[in-house]
Amino acid sequence: MRNLLDFIRTYSHWFVCLLLEVIGLTLLFQHNSYQSAAWASSANAVVASVYDMESRLHQYFHMQALNEELTLRNAYLEHEVQQLYDKLDEQKGDSLYRALSASSVLQGYKLIPAKVVHNSVSERDNFITIDRGEADGIHRDMGVISGKGIVGIVYLTSAHYSVVIPVLSSKSNISCAIQRRGYFGTLRWDGTASNMAYVDDIPRHAHFHLYERVVTSGYSSVFPPGIGVGKITHVLNSPDGLSYRLQVQLYTDFARLRDVCVIDDAPMRERLDVLRAAQDSLRNTTTTQ
Repeated sequence: MRNLLDFIRTYSHWFVCLLLEVIGLTLLFQHNSYQSAAWASSANAVVASVYDMESRLHQYFHMQALNEELTLRNAYLEHEVQQLYDKLDEQKGDSLYRALSASSVLQGYKLIPAKVVHNSVSERDNFITIDRGEADGIHRDMGVISGKGIVGIVYLTSAHYSVVIPVLSSKSNISCAIQRRGYFGTLRWDGTASNMAYVDDIPRHAHFHLYERVVTSGYSSVFPPGIGVGKITHVLNSPDGLSYRLQVQLYTDFARLRDVCVIDDAPMRERLDVLRAAQDSLRNTTTTQ
């Protein structure tokens, strides 16, 4: 207490000066309209700046959840738009297209959102690492998509991370089809541009046009049919001249990829289990006979 009193006694003149300053400023702003308005304006500007900074911080810390939600929305909306095209074409009486669109894209599939934590586009065999793993229900051979199109296939998993082989890899081979046409081939990357890939083995008798959509065929256990891959930009001949090779501009921008979704393949696994059971049953019946 004595130290406090000594401190106040030593600096008493400063305290008196500060008190007089506060009283003077209070009288100035209370009894002069111009100074009062100027003070209110400055105070409001400071408060507004503080609120703006708080809002920006809030948006920053919630950006990840927002990006994941937008990716999910984009993925579903992309395929809902495609279903609308299917219905319009059905009204035109295109039986082939109606047959191809019989199974709704992503209907019954759960999408697991994930964020890309590592990505490369300049290697011959690129890899993508995402921040979801076995603890989130992800396992090997699950398909990965973005809000615009396919990304790749899960290759390795740990508890909380997974490695994905993207389309931009020499190890990637994904079955694709020309939309509305039914002709299918294999999507491969030639190691050059990160926005281009090629669909091989399109038969010579196939009829199609430039800029038509290429989608997943559904002939594998990884991707359901109808997920967007890209659009045809050029038609080449295969090395043996027996088929076409299509240059495809990819929908997914791998150089800017941040948010993805992993397709929960429970429906596809169920379909494969039924198929295997049918094959085993036929095999056993043949053996018995």
